[in-house]
Amino acid sequence: MTNPSKYKFILIPPFHLPDEDQFRVPGYSVPQDKSKEERLLNNDFVLQHLEDVDWELHPGAKPPYGNWSVETREEFAHAATARMGCVREACESGKYNAAILLGGGEPGFLESREIGREYGVVVTANAFSQMYLAVMLGDSFSIIDIEGVHNVYYRDLVRTHQLQDRCRSIRTIGYSLPRPGDTDPDTLTKQCEAVARGDHNIVVERAIEQAEAAIIEDGAEVITLGCSMTFFLKPHIEKGLKERGWDIPVLEGYTASIELAKLMVNLGVNASGITYMGARPNRALDKIIV
Repeated sequence: MTNPSKYKFILIPPFHLPDEDQFRVPGYSVPQDKSKEERLLNNDFVLQHLEDVDWELHPGAKPPYGNWSVETREEFAHAATARMGCVREACESGKYNAAILLGGGEPGFLESREIGREYGVVVTANAFSQMYLAVMLGDSFSIIDIEGVHNVYYRDLVRTHQLQDRCRSIRTIGYSLPRPGDTDPDTLTKQCEAVARGDHNIVVERAIEQAEAAIIEDGAEVITLGCSMTFFLKPHIEKGLKERGWDIPVLEGYTASIELAKLMVNLGVNASGITYMGARPNRALDKIIV
């Protein structure tokens, strides 16, 4: 009989999209009758980080705004509200000691940390985990992201996590996820599928070029990834940079968030009761320093 794991994690996606739909994306449009391993995005390299974990994969809430991936602030706000209910339900169950929020834009993360701390559940998320690991590995980092409004939203995340002095740039691969109003049939979803087939892929080339430019032109010493639909690029960027002579870390959100949660569980720590203060704490400060 195997010993039970000390890690009891639930992984919660930012949303779940219809699996038969024009706006489907890998990982978030997988039929729910598939196994959790099959539904997990980038399971080829993520699963090894869950080998010592008792884990569940939440199906994700249906997006209140529509049937496509989040990009705008409005969409992220809707996704955050929907996911917070999933987080509270998971925490109230008493089954988990950590909740991993999947999705590069981490909607609802700060609010979910507040919920998690109330129940003694560690909560980690993808941008936060990557950024703070990055500044432990090098003096600065850059982000490889999808294009457009998501770049601006991600810039706000950098500022939220107070790392604007350590982030050198947000660079785009020139592709976005499918959404209403698009006229170009060549989407990031199609490029992801091409990589999975082993086809020659322009997105991989662009990601490597942008990562090298971030090093040479922007001064980045670590590379991180923005939208979770870019996370599949991690091994390709690593390989491409090494072939060009660069020996620097490349991080992605799922593995960073899982391993950070393990560290916090091992240390027996959770978010600060001042930063994530409840409505009626035992003690409260007379003054908050800004």
